[in-house]
Amino acid sequence: MTRPIVLGAMFRALGAYPSGWRHAGAHRDPRADATVLRRTAKLAEAAGLDFLYFGEWLSTGLDLEHRDPYLLARVDPLSAVTFAAGITRRIGLVGTINASYSGPYATARATASSDVLSSGRVAIGLAVSSDTGADANFGVAPVPADRRFEHAEEFVDALRSLWDSWDDDAFVADRSTGRLIDAEGLHATDFDGDFVHVAGPLNAPRPPQGHPPIIHAGSSAASLRFAGRNADVALVAIGAPSEGVAIRREIAEHALAAGRAAEDVLLVAPIMPIVADTVPESWAIFDELVRLLPVGDDNAGGALPSARSLRSLAQVIDTPLTNVELDEPVTRRAAARFNEYGQQLLALVAARTGRSLETGDRAITYRHVLATHAVPAPVIVGDASSVADHFEEWVDLGAVDGFVVQSPFLPAPFAAFTELVVPELVRRGRFRSGYEGRTLREHLGLGRPENTHRVPLVRTAAQRFAGFDEVVGAS
Repeated sequence: MTRPIVLGAMFRALGAYPSGWRHAGAHRDPRADATVLRRTAKLAEAAGLDFLYFGEWLSTGLDLEHRDPYLLARVDPLSAVTFAAGITRRIGLVGTINASYSGPYATARATASSDVLSSGRVAIGLAVSSDTGADANFGVAPVPADRRFEHAEEFVDALRSLWDSWDDDAFVADRSTGRLIDAEGLHATDFDGDFVHVAGPLNAPRPPQGHPPIIHAGSSAASLRFAGRNADVALVAIGAPSEGVAIRREIAEHALAAGRAAEDVLLVAPIMPIVADTVPESWAIFDELVRLLPVGDDNAGGALPSARSLRSLAQVIDTPLTNVELDEPVTRRAAARFNEYGQQLLALVAARTGRSLETGDRAITYRHVLATHAVPAPVIVGDASSVADHFEEWVDLGAVDGFVVQSPFLPAPFAAFTELVVPELVRRGRFRSGYEGRTLREHLGLGRPENTHRVPLVRTAAQRFAGFDEVVGAS
């Protein structure tokens, strides 16, 4: 078998599609997240997925109700990791922390502890961002935007030094002599950077993985550079295989410049598969999500995102829509006036719904076009075979190493993915039939790092920040 496709799942309790929670049978009460998390974790592990990913957002507000309802109220990601570790045995667990609002000592302690308690299954999703709501909630002055990634590089260096405070064999526990530790196996951190200052050592043993893997999400030039230099996995939204190939090349160049190998960084992309036993059944699920999506012309409580209006659609497709009704079919004559972006939207609607221009009950409507514009999710709709084809094509073209699955709502679509698509990938020899390793690093084919205090990776401030001024403007 060729290298297995990397498969993770992103846990969003209220669903990754804005109207998902309205779907029949969908989980819709954040107070009961433990129930749906338990089921999702069990499904993911039974399917042999590499990891379950818990994202982070550090503020809330009414504007999220229709834009990203899953962000309104959610459990802390490291708490979710701890909960999931207690009900699973093999699957990796990724908890996101934001370097702008977290200290390296507390982060190192929490993640080292979780890695020990889970027998080496924890990873960090490292966010490098800020927003005014989080600034106010944490009462801190944000790191200047043009130096945010410099701070994050120091954060990672300090984090790994703290994880390496103890040698793997530092605890000798010699009963006959009463000697518990080898004193030479404990190392001070003494990290003194421009942003991060921490003495160490850490009062937690070295993690079973040495360093829990770091996953970094982002597509800006600065994010790709940071991922190439520091991450084990880069999570990047990718629109087409050719884009993925170019992104992989860019990340590899940054990895090589930092003294790493190109294959040290895996590239995965988010994807939202809507799958059923038959293609028409999967089309019907997406149709219902579109029908349930409030748009500017509907009477929905709360303010809607500005993109969800025919006025916004008219602007982006460069076509007047003043006398158009939302559920009116798009005629061929009208479609001919759409610009290039409008034609792309029509093609996406056709692929996701099986609809076409002027075909009665299966006609493309303006509502479908508007929803596809307003919710730019990486949706793929089909049966197990067509979704598996998509996964194989992207991996074989070198666009990605794998995917992180987002579910439009929980639990049914995720259950369908694990019960239909994963077995098809196993049948084709593109995914393993069970776990072959014990730790997340082993699942991902990543080596275990040496202790940096024994084989030091020394980066001066100049080496650490070289080149950031060239790319940070794109972040």
